[in-house]
Amino acid sequence: MRVLRTCAGLAGLWLAASVVAVFTLRFVPPAASAVMLQDWLAARWSGDRTFAIHYRWTPWEKVSRQLPIALVAAEDQKFPQHHGFDIDAIRSAIAEAEDGARLRGASTISQQVSKNLFLWNGRSFVRKGLEAWFTLLIETLWPKRRILETYLNIAEFGPGVYGAAAASERYFRTTPDRLDATQASLLAAVLPNPAVLRVDRPSAAVQRRAAWVRRQMAQLGGEAYLPR
Repeated sequence: MRVLRTCAGLAGLWLAASVVAVFTLRFVPPAASAVMLQDWLAARWSGDRTFAIHYRWTPWEKVSRQLPIALVAAEDQKFPQHHGFDIDAIRSAIAEAEDGARLRGASTISQQVSKNLFLWNGRSFVRKGLEAWFTLLIETLWPKRRILETYLNIAEFGPGVYGAAAASERYFRTTPDRLDATQASLLAAVLPNPAVLRVDRPSAAVQRRAAWVRRQMAQLGGEAYLPR
């Protein structure tokens, strides 16, 4: 019984700490994300001493609206409406897997923020369970705009390049408030695999996806589609 009480107490402390952490980050910019630290440790473990984290938080007001709408168009077009999980996308992915297709991701922007900010890369049930918990907390404690602001700041756009500020400077020699639709769509186009897909030397596939993203941005209505 003592062991059970101890475990229950530790679980309660962890739950309380996770609530406090998520609530605090509603107002305080994160110094880094779990994925950034994981990438840095992996580079050091492999002996790569050249890897560096390029990241600087940029407030929503100092980022061109072209980037958030491009991210929504590319990654999660139901973002303003759902509560953290796209049930239709999850059902579709499961149905395709049952028909023999490779199980694809159906993560929303909220889920990606949860994973990138607090967790690690992987597909274990433990990590998916923790991702669901943090997604619920974020959707409950943060407004939609804060979720999207955090995503555009911590998303990886290339090896060691995280967020709008670092990506704008590295790839376009500009500031995030000056990004145009073409530049924003290129950034969004590499998100499925930024370790392989390149913003600075986009392949034909990346260019086609970027063009598709721009069409989606227009069809969604541009900035008017973003959460207030």
